[in-house]
Amino acid sequence: VQLQASGGGLVQAGESPRLSCATSGFMFSRYDMAWYRQVDGKQRELVASISRGGSTNYLDSVKGRFTISRDNAKNTVYVQMNNLKPGDTAVYYCNAYRSGFDYWGQGTLVTVSS
Repeated sequence: VQLQASGGGLVQAGESPRLSCATSGFMFSRYDMAWYRQVDGKQRELVASISRGGSTNYLDSVKGRFTISRDNAKNTVYVQMNNLKPGDTAVYYCNAYRSGFDYWGQGTLVTVSS
């Protein structure tokens, strides 16, 4: 099982990068997918999730700015992050889960400068 996140880096506040998480080794379409983020010294928090059926949920602080999507043909999940703020700085992780199974990617660092 592999989850490879990409798209992070140093960005300016207000910019709109997109993170991608390419996966392999499991039946992607049967899994709910999510993006988490973590800042040093703090707990990992759920940023956005998308179910197998396409239902989405978001952390309150990113609602209206972030959009999660999935492409089952490409086994990839995305998060479009608009109008980034310095408070969005974190390591972002993609996650695949279903009953009894929980897979994590290696994380990609997003640093937002003001």
